[in-house]
Amino acid sequence: MSPTPDPFPSSLNASRRARELAELTDGATVDVLVVGLGATGAGAALDAAARGLSVAAIDAHDLAFGTSRWSSKLIHGGLRYLATGQLDVAHESAVERGILMERTAPHLVRPLPFVLPLTPLVGRTQAAITRVGLRAGDVLRASARTSRATLPAPRSLSARETRHLAPGLRSTGLRGGLLSWDGQLSDDARLVTAISRTAAAHGARILTRVRALEVGDSVARIRDELTGEEGFVRARAVINATGVWAGGLVEDIHLRPSRGTHLVLRAEALGGLSSGLHIPVPGESNRFVLVLPQGDGRVYVGLTDEPVDGDIPDVPEVPESDIGFLLDVLGSALSAPLPRSAVVGAFAGLRPLLTAGSGAQERTSDISRRHAVLSSRDGVVTVVGGKLTTYRRMAQDAVDHAVKTRGLVAGPCRTATLPLVGAAAPDALAALDAPRRLVERYGTEAPAVHALGTADPALREPVVAGHPVTGAELVWAVQHEGALDESDVLDRRTRIGLVPQDRESAMAAARSALFAGSPGGGGSD
Repeated sequence: MSPTPDPFPSSLNASRRARELAELTDGATVDVLVVGLGATGAGAALDAAARGLSVAAIDAHDLAFGTSRWSSKLIHGGLRYLATGQLDVAHESAVERGILMERTAPHLVRPLPFVLPLTPLVGRTQAAITRVGLRAGDVLRASARTSRATLPAPRSLSARETRHLAPGLRSTGLRGGLLSWDGQLSDDARLVTAISRTAAAHGARILTRVRALEVGDSVARIRDELTGEEGFVRARAVINATGVWAGGLVEDIHLRPSRGTHLVLRAEALGGLSSGLHIPVPGESNRFVLVLPQGDGRVYVGLTDEPVDGDIPDVPEVPESDIGFLLDVLGSALSAPLPRSAVVGAFAGLRPLLTAGSGAQERTSDISRRHAVLSSRDGVVTVVGGKLTTYRRMAQDAVDHAVKTRGLVAGPCRTATLPLVGAAAPDALAALDAPRRLVERYGTEAPAVHALGTADPALREPVVAGHPVTGAELVWAVQHEGALDESDVLDRRTRIGLVPQDRESAMAAARSALFAGSPGGGGSD
């Protein structure tokens, strides 16, 4: 009798990690070793595995531990880059947005309306220029072949319509608003998890808590951060996808890190916001503070663009100056400015902006978001620059380069049409027998997540008052998404940890999930 097929071949968990790490350090040679499991590194692992190459991908911490969990959770269409003349970057962004929304991850990316309120701080000339820009953005959408059904047309709003979408806006002097649309991720860390699991389903070894100590053209020295044991991995090609930390593995990488800070507010603080907001930064012609409702009782407000000097921390701190700046710009449009106490959490990420080595005096907001693929003297391929929206193209370019320079035999790139775990057509997703919130986070796996509560109805209850994440989601994170400790569960597989008070309240539930999801605790391999 043939063995029963694994219903979840993409599952990542502690047992699979231990088995595959042992295989990897037992003398076998893989075609591609990827270092870094943010969006780009996970994307490179998927791209290479889908071409038929043998792949291992490692990260010293966890999936999406670095910059990929600190974004605005937006899949941008490139409008900002049109304004600065970066037509190639703008078009690439629009194309990649359409791929995610319509082909590879429609369960994770959905349309989000944005309102730019026409307050007295927005002059009529600036408003006219913005209208032209929004129309240009719609032309960009059409050129990327993204359907009008996916992203509706921009238009002007009356003052009443604007206040209906954003009741907290100041009515005095409000002339109306400009409505546009972009893509919003349910969660950037969940995107990285989906990419990684899809790579695992194609045979890639996805290994967290494995640090690259040294890398060369055909070998890497690694350390298991759980046990301290060291070993060697042999690979025909090595791809360095460690973002702002790329220079720590390879010399001659010139980066100008930029800090992007977001505030976390309770939704009620903004009075029932039903769209995103673009709030112009005073004195800046093409810079906005974004107000982003998350659908989970929280709203993010961001973001800053400040240069970072010195050593790169694992987790960037949020300075009070960033918090004050964001509250001030937000207050310029609200009927009542928000106090500092309204900020229940904050996070910051570092953009790995690429310079030519002489950009120390250049404003980080002016540095191009283009990405680059570079080869070191010993043959390591490094991919840097870019942004979350274009992760797939960055990964494709990195794997193309590795295949060419290292003489690998591989098929063509498939990731532009390869659905991620959980993806399905909108009508199929709508027909699933599971709560809509779960469908928007897990896609076709939502019924399986929901079913974990059949034996234990308590798992269907939220683990924190006022936040929708259930106990079943925590157990699923351990059994199928590679979560190894409480931080993995609370800070990346879910985003409970963005609010310290909520994190503390959910800690006991996370520990219970780790026990329930482990092989000895009744979980599955």
